[in-house]
Amino acid sequence: MKYMLIAGEASGDLHASGLIKWIKNFDPQAEFRFFGGDLMAREARRNPDLHYDRMNVMGFSEVFRKLPALARNMKQARQLLRDFRPDALILVDYPGFNLTIAKYARKLGVPVHYFISPKVWAWKEYRVRKIKHDVTRMYSILPFEVAFYKKHGYDVSYVGNPSVQEVAYALGHIPPKKHFMERQGLDDERPIIALLPGSRKGEIRNNLPLMIEAAKRYPEFQYVVAAAPSVGEKFYREVAQDPGLKLVFGATQTLLKYSTAALVTSGTATLETALIGTPQVVVYRANGMAISYKIMERLLKVKYVSLPNLIVGNEIVPELLVHHCTVDSISRELSPLLQPSPRRDWQLQGYKRMRGRLGNSVAAEYAAEQIVEYTRARAEGKA
Repeated sequence: MKYMLIAGEASGDLHASGLIKWIKNFDPQAEFRFFGGDLMAREARRNPDLHYDRMNVMGFSEVFRKLPALARNMKQARQLLRDFRPDALILVDYPGFNLTIAKYARKLGVPVHYFISPKVWAWKEYRVRKIKHDVTRMYSILPFEVAFYKKHGYDVSYVGNPSVQEVAYALGHIPPKKHFMERQGLDDERPIIALLPGSRKGEIRNNLPLMIEAAKRYPEFQYVVAAAPSVGEKFYREVAQDPGLKLVFGATQTLLKYSTAALVTSGTATLETALIGTPQVVVYRANGMAISYKIMERLLKVKYVSLPNLIVGNEIVPELLVHHCTVDSISRELSPLLQPSPRRDWQLQGYKRMRGRLGNSVAAEYAAEQIVEYTRARAEGKA
């Protein structure tokens, strides 16, 4: 059978490559066409019809500048759908583009499978109507999404969270601490506070200086930055203005494992930090201060922003957002996590509850199995 996939960024390429791997396992005759990246190409054994580096844009101004290119990408996706006529269209996250192409696929009679739901439970809840109308099957990686969609009269399948297997694999291949420290040039024997200021330059610029100033209040610890591979060392040093700044590239999970605690910019990193078991403070400073916070409060439909809190439904990690994120507030929340304390114990117990709710399913395998079963049943006239 024929499968077309669309992933518009690096994380989508990773998750979609897992889908391709498992679809081939369940359907050895599978044919693939896709928008994506090198990981998908390796599994599908063919080049992307469009590489995600020509699709990935961030922010209103960049989207506005690239509107002609985005329009060309959409035209190419529609053409591929018409020419290839897949038995299943599989969309991975990337909602702005993918929900538009889902509507077109439905008009062509192509079943639409969506892996990794758009965060409609947080904002843009109106997109639920589009999903119900145009998406045949939704495969969720966050357990609380099932109840959210059920409230809207739409059944989704929770297939497990990819980070569970990714972190477990990383921890199973972690080097001894001594080797890690030597390899990274970390000759300081003090315990570590890990700083994860995000992967975008704006996030790093807003958050890293505050993280450093808060960590400096604990001179018995050293602080080490988990650097994003896509951001050069020069940028970090310009932002930090810290001659002794220590950076680690490509070893975030190992750094977290060997850290006493972490300061983490909100995002998937908060979930990975929790799965590794490192106590954390979630920080997110942004431009605009109090007015930005008021706007965010009106837009967000959820009580929390970090994944550990959302999954458990309780505040197990402190969240310091926008104007609440200061050096004083960060250091105040960090202090009890650097030593044995009830706050540290509470967080670690919360991590265990979170891990239990995520389950043990291999997300890509479970989703691929359901996609192939549905596609095969439809071909046999049973769906």
